[in-house]
Amino acid sequence: MALELSRMNPATTALLLVDLQNDFLHAKGAYARANCSAPALAALPARVAAVAKAVRAWGGWTAATLFTLVPGRGGEPFVAPHLRALRPFLAKGDFAPGSWGQDVIDDLKPVDFKIEKVAYSAFHQSRLEFVLRKAGVKTLIFAGIVTNGGVASTLRHAHVLEFETLLLSDGCAAFRPDVHETTVAALSAISPVATCAELAAALARRA
Repeated sequence: MALELSRMNPATTALLLVDLQNDFLHAKGAYARANCSAPALAALPARVAAVAKAVRAWGGWTAATLFTLVPGRGGEPFVAPHLRALRPFLAKGDFAPGSWGQDVIDDLKPVDFKIEKVAYSAFHQSRLEFVLRKAGVKTLIFAGIVTNGGVASTLRHAHVLEFETLLLSDGCAAFRPDVHETTVAALSAISPVATCAELAAALARRA
């Protein structure tokens, strides 16, 4: 599929940064402390930062979804069973609302909106759709982690809600390259796909 960049309007377009947060990506974050990382994830902030800069210069919006673990009694987080099985190291304070770990990584600031995210889809039980509609956003450019999790689920949900989408193939990543590539191929059936460099260059010509 192809999205005609020439008809993209900065006033109605937002770069959606899915879960590019300190606890996922920073050397002092929760995942790094547990030695749970991947080179493809670590390379994302610098690459996506160039796109974010181009989007801002063009006049578009930027929004960040923030994966959040809501604290219960004593501050212990509510963690879904499937996530607890995958990431048993998640503990009190990790991805806590308003914390440093929950926040978007510095390389990608500033952003116009920050939206707490409690499920794979950032639209689930959140104010994301409300904020985007109020801002007049109709097109979402997707970057983030992980490709087969939050990115795929949120993009598919956006498709159901009739937002136009553009997936940055090298602006997202998964823990395994083959999983990333398979997911991008599957999503290309419902969304145009471009590289970060292609989009940044196209926007620079229009800024």
